[in-house]
Amino acid sequence: MTKIAIITGSTRPGRNNAGVAQWVLEQANLRGDADYELVDIADFNLALLDEAYPAAYQNYQNEATKAWSAKIAEFDGYVFVTPEYNHSVAPALANALSYLNAEFANKAAGIVSYGSAHGVRAVEHLRGILSELQIAHVQKTGMFSLFTDFENFSVFKPTEMQAASLAPVLDQLVPWTVALKSVRDAALVSA
Repeated sequence: MTKIAIITGSTRPGRNNAGVAQWVLEQANLRGDADYELVDIADFNLALLDEAYPAAYQNYQNEATKAWSAKIAEFDGYVFVTPEYNHSVAPALANALSYLNAEFANKAAGIVSYGSAHGVRAVEHLRGILSELQIAHVQKTGMFSLFTDFENFSVFKPTEMQAASLAPVLDQLVPWTVALKSVRDAALVSA
């Protein structure tokens, strides 16, 4: 079965991100169309990018990088759950993505975002990063407001309208994930 990681986008203490990612996982698991797993970047203790070689070489020196690489390579697709920090993607997510290259190539991703403006600027910046990593990102986006989808700005309780924004993301992501497997298989054959 297709494996899709739901990846947290923040490591900040007291973060809202873990609650949003857990909710996405619960909703995705109700579908039965893929094997979904929560991957928390905080579990990998990734320092500010500290590998001597560019990610494309896959010449990882640090144990944290090796563990991160092995985990990400397990999946066919991803849902990135990102808050918006300073009109952009969260630094922890940008850093985690910068560690790897080949592990992400020719795979599909969806994005779930939140912030004062639904995280829209984080989504714009994340799309550029994903494109550079050769991750095909679907058009639909799950978007949530800090003002209406969080109780006291900390407990994730999405409105019905915004909760409905997740299904179209997964509806697009699953077939793209399946289709890109044939692209990866063809690349292996030609190599």
